[in-house]
Amino acid sequence: MILWELFLSFFQIGLLSLGGGYAAMPLIQEQVTRTHLWLTAAEFSDLVTIAEMTPGPIGINAASFVGVRLAGVPGSVLASLGFILPGCLVVSVLAGVYRRWKDGPLLKSTLGILRHTVVALIAAAGLSLLQVAATAAGGGIDWPRLGLAAAAFALLRIRKPSPILVMAGCGAVYLVYGLAAGL
Repeated sequence: MILWELFLSFFQIGLLSLGGGYAAMPLIQEQVTRTHLWLTAAEFSDLVTIAEMTPGPIGINAASFVGVRLAGVPGSVLASLGFILPGCLVVSVLAGVYRRWKDGPLLKSTLGILRHTVVALIAAAGLSLLQVAATAAGGGIDWPRLGLAAAAFALLRIRKPSPILVMAGCGAVYLVYGLAAGL
């Protein structure tokens, strides 16, 4: 039964997530933390971190992670298949539509609207993750983590260093902070 639920949930996510993996994150979060209660908010935050660090698209990585967590390798395969199958079907149909009406004003305006929708979905996912990341175990704001995230963001925007170095540096700084604070 769980295999079927995994496939259907990720099929719905794959069908409704326009704009790629980051745009799918709010839908994945809704399904796995609220609808099915498969993961807690903190576990979902860990899922996003692992899915971002693992090679490959974040949506597939997230589906694989949830699937393997709940039902082993078969769960991973079915969740991943459920996530990619709608995209394959929709793209096949849309390729024919695009070839036929690519210069039409209706198609151009529709694509323009979808661009804004995708930006809004990605922003919603980012704010949701920021909320989880900035919340301490007791429910208050974890100021050191929030400050470190703000510093990393500013550093990445202004100086543009390697994101890998910034992640390693943040990990090292928070490790030292945790050891000093006795966490």
